[in-house]
Amino acid sequence: MIIERCEIYATHLPLKEPFVISYETYKYMPSVIVKLIADNGLVGYGEAVPDEHVTGETFYATFEVLKHVLLPALKQENPFNLEKIHDIMNSAIIGNPSAKAAIDIACYDLMGKYTKLPIYDLLGGKFHESLTFAKVLSIDEPEIMAEKAQEAVDQGYTSLKLKVGWDIESDVERIAAVREKVGEKFPIRVDANQGWGTYANALPAVKALEPFHLSWLEQPIRMGDIDGLAELKEKTTIPIMADESIHHGYHLQELIKKKAVDKINIKLMKCGGIYQAIQLAKTAEIAGISCQIGSMVESSIGSSAGYHTAISRKNITSTELTGPLLFSQDIGNLDYEIPYVHLTREPGLGININEEVLGQLTIKKEQV
Repeated sequence: MIIERCEIYATHLPLKEPFVISYETYKYMPSVIVKLIADNGLVGYGEAVPDEHVTGETFYATFEVLKHVLLPALKQENPFNLEKIHDIMNSAIIGNPSAKAAIDIACYDLMGKYTKLPIYDLLGGKFHESLTFAKVLSIDEPEIMAEKAQEAVDQGYTSLKLKVGWDIESDVERIAAVREKVGEKFPIRVDANQGWGTYANALPAVKALEPFHLSWLEQPIRMGDIDGLAELKEKTTIPIMADESIHHGYHLQELIKKKAVDKINIKLMKCGGIYQAIQLAKTAEIAGISCQIGSMVESSIGSSAGYHTAISRKNITSTELTGPLLFSQDIGNLDYEIPYVHLTREPGLGININEEVLGQLTIKKEQV
């Protein structure tokens, strides 16, 4: 089997309501869908959701990198040769992990369809029998976040993730309001998305949050400040998770060496796909670090890929791939049943792609 043709779709995935985090408010999610067509007629789908604040990639640049650089270099390659495919991509252009992730995911989808196996079987089979996901609440006023948190509990969610990172005093009020509403024992994780800037700024907030018994605190300070994360970890009882600070293995080496984190948030869009995510998870496991598979708010394509990765690895203990639940239209049919996601035994990603909806959401299309 070889990759014979490629199609690229630049899409806008419509959100039911704006998604608000510390550095951006999204009214829709820009997503680039890759479709690989093999010489045997099989089709594999992948997805790139770039984020210029995290990986330096923009929506239109990702489309052009796929069109002019990556996909032309991979035509006539066997999708099973993933080590070689990643080497070709890394030799062709530095960075651009979400573009590479789209190709990586599509290759896994092709491999699964060729072997008639779900992707998780290609990764060693299921370690976890089921996966749950947290309810993610974007930044809002404390009382509104508290009410939305209670709604999530009533809907059957078993954990919450609170987005914060605007100003520390208000963020503490947000978290306090949610904790009071849902009770002392309900699992709450908090993500500042770098919003507290520096160690000096973040330390008072971290100390103020200790009475709220958080499951963990994610990326409280700017990406790259590994020394600052290490200082925070040393001075708090709250487990610290790195997100924007962990893209690839070199970052993870530094985090391990400096004992900077308890957990890492692996995102396929940051690291370059399933193949690289598995490498990170294995390295983290050796160091005694647990992992999460997180999201850039992908469609059912990227979310399915993340869940296949998560269900196969022992030390991937949490997931947050809830993009499809946030969209008013999705191009796939990943099966969510609060608080669980259900992966099928169907081959590859295990989802059906609605080509009609894909066409409706596409603003630009090219064939390579």
